[in-house]
Amino acid sequence: MKKEWIQGANPYMPLWEHVPDGEPRVFTYQGETRVYVYGSHDTEKTEYCGRDYVVWSAPVNDLTEWRCHGVCYEAQDHSILYAPDVVQKGDTFYIYAAEQKGAVIRVAKSKTPWGPFTDPVKTDLGFDPGILVDDDGRVYAYWGFVLSHCAELNEDMATIKPGTLHDHPLGHCRVEWDWVPREETHQDDYDAFFEASSPRKIFGKYVYIYSRRVNKPVPELGVHEDCNGFLSYRVSDHPLTGFKDGGDLSFNGGEILKNQDGTGVMTYRWGNNHGSVMNVNGSWYVFYHRHTGADEYARQAMLEPIDAAQDKDGKIYLGKITYRDGEPVSSCPVDMTSQGPHVNGLDARKWISAGYACHVTGGAFIQPVYEQREDISAPIIHIQDGTVAGFRYLQFGRNAPASITVCASASTDAEISVRLDEPGGKEIARIPLHPGQDEYFYPVAEGILGKRAVYFLFRLREGTDAILDRFTFD
Repeated sequence: MKKEWIQGANPYMPLWEHVPDGEPRVFTYQGETRVYVYGSHDTEKTEYCGRDYVVWSAPVNDLTEWRCHGVCYEAQDHSILYAPDVVQKGDTFYIYAAEQKGAVIRVAKSKTPWGPFTDPVKTDLGFDPGILVDDDGRVYAYWGFVLSHCAELNEDMATIKPGTLHDHPLGHCRVEWDWVPREETHQDDYDAFFEASSPRKIFGKYVYIYSRRVNKPVPELGVHEDCNGFLSYRVSDHPLTGFKDGGDLSFNGGEILKNQDGTGVMTYRWGNNHGSVMNVNGSWYVFYHRHTGADEYARQAMLEPIDAAQDKDGKIYLGKITYRDGEPVSSCPVDMTSQGPHVNGLDARKWISAGYACHVTGGAFIQPVYEQREDISAPIIHIQDGTVAGFRYLQFGRNAPASITVCASASTDAEISVRLDEPGGKEIARIPLHPGQDEYFYPVAEGILGKRAVYFLFRLREGTDAILDRFTFD
């Protein structure tokens, strides 16, 4: 019997699609409520983004079933479009399009959430605009690159209401670029704005989500250099001022392995991050992106369930929350996984592409693919001796598998050790690889049940490499 392929995992769009900077929105249109994602589109392949925006959506009760609505907007001057945002006011949907690589922001409108968005008008806004339509109908905009800004908009949804512009609502990170005035840059632990403004209203408070650039080590996450792979948040009782507290809710450096001294080790090549949080059908999620390939020009949309809570003093916590006596007391970034919206784990008896790995070490990386077909697989390439590819998590159910089929190839004789639960966990299969062969069928250890992580440890001769394409259990 022909096997099905896992779809809608992490990344949740097809493996051939490359949509970063995704701003999720839940809209109800003609009686149907869906979550829509509008992101820039990595189609240039040699630099960030592309020259059109596409729209993807899924029903709120099944975030594994994504549908592409096609192109909703193209740049007026055929320039490259950076990250957009979309909001609804009344019966009209507005897209804020970042033309000329974010130098010119235009607002266009549509009567449907998927566009096409027409009648673009130049706005007063800048790089990476994020828009909030408040409960009373007032509209606020947030934007900036290294230096942050926010303001209230007029009824035209394009111009700034006089007297409402606030420069530097968040403190700024340190960067090496000369154009940033030294006196305007500073940093504290959770106040280092880089880009990716995304405002949200949560528990009645104003939550400013943004990309945080870290200028000092974060040893518990394996960060030892300047890094902007974080999505972070600040909170205020007011829409334009007073943002404080908060923390990090996403980091795209893969599974974080813990050392005995409490420090961490990243297992995925981090890169810039952009996204937001959304309550979808009563559950909270963070939408973000990861990186594939050898550069930052083939990014993909990811999501993870998160927790959202408010303590008795009104403080908001987002991400992976620690509770004490029923009260939230701290939070940290949610884990990066392979499963995404498959919250019970990926069906181990379907084909699982190597492109769903959330743990890739040893200099290997996921190769971008662009051919639009359901059975496309994104392989892990440049695998060296000691490379580990990990998948969190698979669902084996109550019936233990008897065998594993692995599609892989190596330039010389090599070996894969398949491990359970952790990279150094129990070996459940040992598979020899031979030149000229690309599919292997081997028995596995008994008793593999329930939701588990699976890792592939490669042993190769020095100077040789291997490729992992896909696998399945039977």
